[in-house]
Amino acid sequence: QVQLVESGGGLVQAGGSLRLSCAASGRTFSEYNYAMGWFRQAPGKERESVAAINWSGSDSYYTESVKGRFSISRDNAKNTVHLQMNSLKPEDTAIYYCAAKFGITWYPLGSYDYWGQGTQVTVSS
Repeated sequence: QVQLVESGGGLVQAGGSLRLSCAASGRTFSEYNYAMGWFRQAPGKERESVAAINWSGSDSYYTESVKGRFSISRDNAKNTVHLQMNSLKPEDTAIYYCAAKFGITWYPLGSYDYWGQGTQVTVSS
């Protein structure tokens, strides 16, 4: 069974930082290469991609609004991916979801098949 579990969400003031983590488990994650990504959904809005990283960690993607503030990284030995979020803004408030897709590249963003339950991030002004 494939499972993704997020952690690290919470309430923070604008300008603060949070670090999200996602742990992947299941036999297939040990046997195949996979890319991972972070997506978010704010109340009343569609889910959007935030950041993604390829299997080796050599290539990554960030949506324009988080460039220079967020950083995605992964530890394949531990089957984990992290999202370091700095200089948080109230508009970053959302449920953040970890997702995975089998394959080497982080694209296409519409092909992520496995999803976590989400973790709430709230940024107060």
